[in-house]
Amino acid sequence: MGLQVRVRLFAMLREKAGWSEHRLDLEQGSTIAHAWQAVLAETPALEPYAPVVRIARNGRYAAEDEPLSDGDEVAVIPPVAGGSLGDEPPSLLRCELTREPIAGELLDELRRSVPTAADGALALFVGQVRDTPGPPAPGEEAAAAEHAGQPVVGLDYEAHEEMALAVLHDIGAEVAERFGVRRLAVIHRLGAVALTESSVVVCAAAGHRAAAFDACRYAIDELKARAPIWKRERYASGAVWVGAPARQSALPVKEDGRRA
Repeated sequence: MGLQVRVRLFAMLREKAGWSEHRLDLEQGSTIAHAWQAVLAETPALEPYAPVVRIARNGRYAAEDEPLSDGDEVAVIPPVAGGSLGDEPPSLLRCELTREPIAGELLDELRRSVPTAADGALALFVGQVRDTPGPPAPGEEAAAAEHAGQPVVGLDYEAHEEMALAVLHDIGAEVAERFGVRRLAVIHRLGAVALTESSVVVCAAAGHRAAAFDACRYAIDELKARAPIWKRERYASGAVWVGAPARQSALPVKEDGRRA
C-alpha cells in the first residue's frame, strides 16, 4: 500500500514548473529524498535548482532521510529573500504577515504597545524598498543580466505563510533565550510593495539599549536567512527573483554569547 503527499512550490520554482500544488503518489516507506526525486522526474525544469532548495515537511525544515506519512505536505523552499518555542515564551511576541501598508499609524502603535514601563530602550528597524538591485537567486543570473543598470521600480513578496509565521515564532523564542528580550514584534509585507514603501518592521523593547539593538539585529538577520519569504524585483521591462538558499536553523552560540 502506498502513500500520497501534497507537494507545494513557491516563487521561481512555481513559475518554472507552471504549477503550485501537486498530489504525489509514493511507495510506503518513502522519504523526503524520494519525494523530491519524484518531483524532478515529473518536472525536469526544476533540476537546475536542486543544489539550492530546502525541503519542509508539514511546515518544518526536514532532512532528506526523514520518512513521509500519508497526507503530509512537502514544501520545496527556493532561495529566500533575505526548534520549538521553548519553555518560557516572550511576554509579547507579535508576528504578522500583512498585505496592508506599514505606515506611521502602525509604527506609532508599536511604540505604544511593545515597551512597558520597565523598558528603557526601544529599537525599531524599518526596511524599505530601494531602487538598486540585490543579488539574484541561483538560476536567475541571466534574467538579472537582462536588466543590468536599470532601476528597481517595486517588489513583490510571496511566502509559505504558515511556515513563515512558525519560523518567526522560533526566532522570537531565540531572542528571549539569547538576549533576555521578551517583547518583540515582527511584521512583514506580502504582495506588491512600491518604491520607498516599508516592507518589514522589527521592534524590540528591553531594559537597556544593547539588548534591544542585539535583539532587533538578530531578528531581522534570521528572518532574512530562514523565513520562507521570497522577493521579486520588478523593472520596467521584467522581473527577477533575488535571494540565497535558506538556512534551516539558527547559528550556534559561541562562548562569548554571540553567534558563530
